[in-house]
Amino acid sequence: MNDFKDRADELIVAGKTLYAQGMVPATSGNFSARLNDGTLAITVSGRHKGQLSGDDIMRIDVQGKPIDPQRPSAETGLHTQIYARYPDVGCVLHPHPRSATVVSRRWGDFIRLSDYELLKVFPGIISHATSMYVPIFDNDQDIGRLAKQVGAYMGENSPLFGYIIRSHGLYTWGKTVADALRYVEAFDYLFSCELQLKEA
Repeated sequence: MNDFKDRADELIVAGKTLYAQGMVPATSGNFSARLNDGTLAITVSGRHKGQLSGDDIMRIDVQGKPIDPQRPSAETGLHTQIYARYPDVGCVLHPHPRSATVVSRRWGDFIRLSDYELLKVFPGIISHATSMYVPIFDNDQDIGRLAKQVGAYMGENSPLFGYIIRSHGLYTWGKTVADALRYVEAFDYLFSCELQLKEA
């Protein structure tokens, strides 16, 4: 259980950090972390991410079924899919940064990020002279159907470090909560740069 408390504490800090940056307004977003026994800690549905406490984090199994009595995020299936595909992922963060939301309404099926020094924050990228494609999926209230669409893309496109749901938010992941937080901040910066360039 200490493992659960440690990961829950990290998710609580992540919520406060992202809320302070305006990336999880109201009750938006959801976070999760992998536990040592293979189960997951995930935010309870409908909780304010800037005001999380230990009671706002619960456990689910790898299929997304609750272990604790609360109700997990409605988008649990998008989290469990990432953990199943990437065994080294230890955290999934889904904030709603304004930059990603606006990008999703101004670009088509993807946004291309090229020649940015900050791309080197992502694993395996060693030079600014590269391009990253971040897919944009149409929002869908049927999470199972959306998860299948995302999963099919993941199966054909590697490496992948994140994706956007149109008019909704960003999904990204990392080995640790700290890694995933770093990637959220990087994506937000890069999307903001692209938006400014588009308006220039």
